[in-house]
Amino acid sequence: MPLTPPRDVPRTRTIEIVCHRGANAYAPANTLPAAQICVDWGMDYVEVDVNSSKDGVLYIFHGPELEFTTDGMGLFHELTAAEIDQLDAGSWFDPHFANERVPRLDAFLRWVKGKAKVFFDVKRADLPQLLALVEATGLQTECFFWFGDDAQAQHFRRLAPHLPLKVNASDAAGVYAA
Repeated sequence: MPLTPPRDVPRTRTIEIVCHRGANAYAPANTLPAAQICVDWGMDYVEVDVNSSKDGVLYIFHGPELEFTTDGMGLFHELTAAEIDQLDAGSWFDPHFANERVPRLDAFLRWVKGKAKVFFDVKRADLPQLLALVEATGLQTECFFWFGDDAQAQHFRRLAPHLPLKVNASDAAGVYAA
């Protein structure tokens, strides 16, 4: 198998730019201010980490540890939505962002629709619930998904064969297999 793609394959893809966790060098990661900067810059995609509260509410949060990017302690999925809604997700970054909240995914998707596409890095989520939310907001053609866990990615593929799934390849053989 060749290590480089054949030269006669047409290159019809365009380059699209993704902001990781929003513009996380300029505002707290996975917050609305970080996403707003991406929109203001005209980025194609905002990458968001999807996590779920103890009572099943979907949020934008990397985690699972709370203390890295909030004033909370412990694991994200051990808190209820009411508890998560009280967390300060901005002061750790800069006092200017004090009292910034962890965004709920449903509100974020309604806000971002028409402004940027979404790259979902799914950490911990009920997949049927997430897929229903994507469908309800009409983002099926404006998003793609990635999973750090292969079993979760395979489950996603079975549930949503029509939605784009990002896979990582570490060598040429992996690129061809993808």
